[in-house]
Amino acid sequence: MLRLRSNSPDATRDIAAVVARLARSGDVVVLAGEMGAGKTAFAQGFGVALGVTEPITSPTFNLVHSHSAGKLMLHHADVYRLGTNHEVADLAFAELAEADGVLLVEWGDVIAASLGEHLIVHLRMPDTGAEVADTGDEAAEMTRVIEISPIGRVWATRWEHLTSGLERFAC
Repeated sequence: MLRLRSNSPDATRDIAAVVARLARSGDVVVLAGEMGAGKTAFAQGFGVALGVTEPITSPTFNLVHSHSAGKLMLHHADVYRLGTNHEVADLAFAELAEADGVLLVEWGDVIAASLGEHLIVHLRMPDTGAEVADTGDEAAEMTRVIEISPIGRVWATRWEHLTSGLERFAC
């Protein structure tokens, strides 16, 4: 697991950009964290790094937004409002990612078991003062701890590149 610190939404977007540059067609990235933890900021940085030029917003009410990202599509989903596994199955997430792109799922931790191999990105506010950068109260409010873990083997060959690319954000 990688444990990172972001001191701003821009830093969260920068972390996402590093992950996106290593993404391949068929990848699934699960975003987990409480409301306001930075999932959408992560999705924005991820999309821009892939080449998405249109605004990226949380698809809470539409469930899935698909964005052209050059050779890939970014399928950005939000499963916060889904109530059953049948609703998830109806969205055919695996087919979306495998066909032509990368699937990014906000609130995806609740359905992660049905997503197969994926990268999970958990964003949260720091628990203790030790996790907060010593840069003042305003910066402390913006600080997030981001933990990234591979589920399955699909990220194993890219893990070293991911670790080195995110070294400057390490806790």
